[in-house]
Amino acid sequence: MKKSLLLLLLVLAFPIFSAQTITFISQKTNKPLPKVSVFGKDGSILAYSDIDGKIDKNLIKPDQEKFQLVYDNFSVATLNYIDFEKEIIKVDDRIRNIEPVIIKNNKPAKYVFVKGNFNAYVTVNNKLNCYADGIVIYMFDNKTKKLKATTVEQYRIYRLEDAVFEKKQTGMWDYQALLRLPEMKEVGNILEFKRKNSVIKELKSSQKDQIEITGEALQEKEFAFFGYRFYDIRNIINAAYEKDSPKTLRDLLEFNEIGFLKLKHKSEPEYNQLIVYKNFYPTELDFQDKNLTEKNKFDLKNSSYTTKYWEDQDFPNMQSVFSSYFGDKLKEKQNIK
Repeated sequence: MKKSLLLLLLVLAFPIFSAQTITFISQKTNKPLPKVSVFGKDGSILAYSDIDGKIDKNLIKPDQEKFQLVYDNFSVATLNYIDFEKEIIKVDDRIRNIEPVIIKNNKPAKYVFVKGNFNAYVTVNNKLNCYADGIVIYMFDNKTKKLKATTVEQYRIYRLEDAVFEKKQTGMWDYQALLRLPEMKEVGNILEFKRKNSVIKELKSSQKDQIEITGEALQEKEFAFFGYRFYDIRNIINAAYEKDSPKTLRDLLEFNEIGFLKLKHKSEPEYNQLIVYKNFYPTELDFQDKNLTEKNKFDLKNSSYTTKYWEDQDFPNMQSVFSSYFGDKLKEKQNIK
């Protein structure tokens, strides 16, 4: 009798639990929209939709009042709290023409060079901590499709001026050291990806095929190190390819990676949520026998550029989104050409 009553309660409760997610879908295609960021009025990134277009409804708080949806590095909507009462929200996403990757040389060669635009940023308790963007080149072995080298042509580094280092207050730190280039190790052999405890999903849309790979660690027990506590490590990779393609380097349209980590000093009452976002959008593909000799010049102490690459209409300039919230507090590091 008790068992039957328990099962009945679970069945009755299931609709309540299942209603705690909100799904973003395209107004144009009715397909789920992954990678939609929900910004609060203070510039905090409150939620980020998964490959099924879903976010946790509990992350949307009424005190944030106005919410901005950012998709494909552009603001696409402004919503009120009441708008999130719906289980499905249709987003008027701008379907941009995906520019074909320029193939500079199609002859058989030892290496494949993939050049493109990137941005990366770190949030602490949902608030921006630091930002970088630029132009990067990845060199792959043409036979194995394994990543061999990486170099950055131009880049900008930004940080918020109120970040400081206090040994026992990890929520106030400058996490610029976590700014990394998108790690493209898997994109050449994405269909062969195998790793313990990873979950792989695929989404087919009208324009592209997307593959999401998720992994996690330290979910049940924290890790202690020199007075610091680490917990709830998660990583999400999302790679998009030409629709119905064999998903090779030639077919790559974009690459996104998000890393999650909870951190605190043992004296702090609560964990701080760190999230690292990394995005890459290819623009050129080149085949060469010559090795990449130029060293990686990605120095977090400064910016380094000779052109205003971010003014290109197709550049993923998230800095302009963040500046709309933080203004002059978001400081660029000195440009060393």
